[in-house]
Amino acid sequence: MDDPTRPTDAEPGTLTPRAYLLFAVATLLGLAHHLDHVIRGNHVGWPITPEVNPFTYSLAIYPLLVLGFTLSLTGRAGARYWTVVMSLGAGMLVFFHLSPWAVEPPGDVVLPYANPLFGYVAFAVLLALIGVVGAGALYSFRLWGRELA
Repeated sequence: MDDPTRPTDAEPGTLTPRAYLLFAVATLLGLAHHLDHVIRGNHVGWPITPEVNPFTYSLAIYPLLVLGFTLSLTGRAGARYWTVVMSLGAGMLVFFHLSPWAVEPPGDVVLPYANPLFGYVAFAVLLALIGVVGAGALYSFRLWGRELA
């Protein structure tokens, strides 16, 4: 019987289309969230403003994503790489936005907008980002475990 979590190619370490979809959706939601930072104008740092802050450091995710897609599509990285990147990403998102030590708590996402609907949409994008990155971490961890089996 076909197992949908098993890589589709015979080559070990090949990611499934579902994995690529999760990583791509996470990337798009991440871009939307960073754009939201710029639109609402708070918690923004370099390269938009001269200040270096968590926003600046969070942009490091994009080179990691490009590297991950490049290495994965050429068969040089797989589920282990994505498990680490997605797990760190999910942990950082939760820490910086939802934890008791949040640098940018929910109110900082919702309240800057004159129309509360836009603020709640921005917060929904953030929650979707956290959910998809978390799902990507769990799914890639599952694929990694199957690679090891």
